[in-house]
Amino acid sequence: MDSEAVVPERDRSPGSASSAAGERSRSVVSGDVSTAVSPAESPAESGAGAGAGTDALSGAGPAGSAAARWWAEWRRTLLLAAGCVAVLLLVGHFVVEPFQVPSTSMEGTLRVGDRVLVDKLAYRFGGSPRRGDVIVFDGNGSFQQTGGTDYVKRVIGVGGDRVTCCDDLGRITVNGVALDETYLHPGDVPSQVPFDIEVPEGRLWVMGDHRDDSADSRDHLGDPGGGTVPVDRVIGRAEWIAWPVGHWTRLGRPATFAAVPAPPAGRHG
Repeated sequence: MDSEAVVPERDRSPGSASSAAGERSRSVVSGDVSTAVSPAESPAESGAGAGAGTDALSGAGPAGSAAARWWAEWRRTLLLAAGCVAVLLLVGHFVVEPFQVPSTSMEGTLRVGDRVLVDKLAYRFGGSPRRGDVIVFDGNGSFQQTGGTDYVKRVIGVGGDRVTCCDDLGRITVNGVALDETYLHPGDVPSQVPFDIEVPEGRLWVMGDHRDDSADSRDHLGDPGGGTVPVDRVIGRAEWIAWPVGHWTRLGRPATFAAVPAPPAGRHG
């Protein structure tokens, strides 16, 4: 997800056909016997002349019939190809879209150059991002104040959650439960930047898996929204690493998030 046809010349023109017919209509003298042959008295010859004139004046001819045969032979293939292209465009626009990972901020899970397939319908029919999801979102208004740039990060906290760094063992906690983040880039700590934030309703706290090389919610604490991302800016959930072939992986939700309780009453997560 280029050629030019040459029309062959005629062997004879309408003028030559008429001339030949005229020659046959003259008197033929043989000795003392004279026989007059006219077009009206020679229907066979007259018909042949008319046929020649019709063929010469026809715009279709060999080139036209060749084009018709070509269309009849390739019509189904071309229509099928056009239909497939249309379906792919619709799927790419509304259902699943590939994105290329541009940076190292998600290493440990995603590498530079990986192509991920993003489910754009994951949150469109009553669903909402959940803790642990890898999402692609438009950073305009949160991570970037002007212009639109798409980012890929992991959801750590949802609306109503209290996300804190860090406990006595250096772990991030969500609603008081420490996360066992086995997906982090080897050698990274959960965060070298301390924070304690309550995620507003309708927003998300997101972080990269390569914590030492990720510009994420921690870097935008002083911006509007306190570093959180509006849910309505989420493009979709990254489901698969589709390329390269050797890196095919389904991007599941880490089990550590299953132990996180719901936020206090009156809030949801």
